Amino acid sequence: MINKIQDLIKEVDAFSSNNLDEIEQFRIKFLSKKGIVTELFNEFKNIPKEEKKEFGQVLNILKNKTQDKIDFLKLNLGDGDVGKIEIDLSLPGDPETLGTRHPISLVKNEIIEIFTRLGFTISEGPEIEDDWHVFSALNFPEEHPARDMQDTFFIEKNPDILLRTHTSSVQVRVMENTQPPIRTISPGRVFRNEAISARAHCIFHQVEGLYIDTNVSFADLKQTLMYFAKEMFGEETQIRLRPSFFPFTEPSAEMDVSCSLCGGKGCNVCKYTGWLEVLGCGMVDPNVLESNGIDSVKYTGFAFGMGIERIAMLKYDIKDLRLYFENDVRFLRQF
Repeated sequence: MINKIQDLIKEVDAFSSNNLDEIEQFRIKFLSKKGIVTELFNEFKNIPKEEKKEFGQVLNILKNKTQDKIDFLKLNLGDGDVGKIEIDLSLPGDPETLGTRHPISLVKNEIIEIFTRLGFTISEGPEIEDDWHVFSALNFPEEHPARDMQDTFFIEKNPDILLRTHTSSVQVRVMENTQPPIRTISPGRVFRNEAISARAHCIFHQVEGLYIDTNVSFADLKQTLMYFAKEMFGEETQIRLRPSFFPFTEPSAEMDVSCSLCGGKGCNVCKYTGWLEVLGCGMVDPNVLESNGIDSVKYTGFAFGMGIERIAMLKYDIKDLRLYFENDVRFLRQF
């Protein structure tokens, strides 16, 4: 039987044709359901046990050689059997449209670059968080409005598991695992149950910063933010700090920059004030430091947080932040 297969291998090696019909008949003879190779495989059960290994090896050689011969002959068929595809190599290639980075990514990377020059490191954390990291460790009282379902997307109760409402939760994780000096920014996506409009969305992106060391003052915070504003928006940019309240900072402030969309004259984005709020900031509350294992007598610090969408609106003169999420190619191609 093995000698018979070897003779068939010689027959396959000797076969040659440039006729498609002859090649097809050759395929049917050897590889069809009733072909020679199929019949030989059916005989395998009748082969003595001691010959099965050699028989199987030789049979596989026959099968592979037959298939390779068919593929080779079809590939080299003459013009008389298959129409040859003419290719004009002088024709220009099909252009490929190159994509661009999303404006949110562009602005996020620029913010990171600015604060990296000031020595800030990058820290990241999970988007699905627990109550401790989002609220309790940041000095949010139990009755604080931010815990209400109107503001926060809760996933589970007892314990509370939720979509983070700010990237301050990442700062908590940093403080839990790192002793001062700490100088870090935390970029990421956050979620709040808000009505979608030209100035608000239920999904947005933040960059929050934290600096903790000895003798850190509000003056350090102001100079850091002034440097950021001028690097991001230009030397002519004006800033102002307004007193505010945040549970995790004391004293607290909100920083506005002069609205570049209207040149300070007033528009619907800046609510006709000439100023646009871009971030909140303040000195880290001692209770926050103590909750995270940091000596509030020895160390002080400041924190700030900004929405990337709002910064991009100023940077690129965009009047409706809903455009960031609509995936309109006409909009995205501008960046």
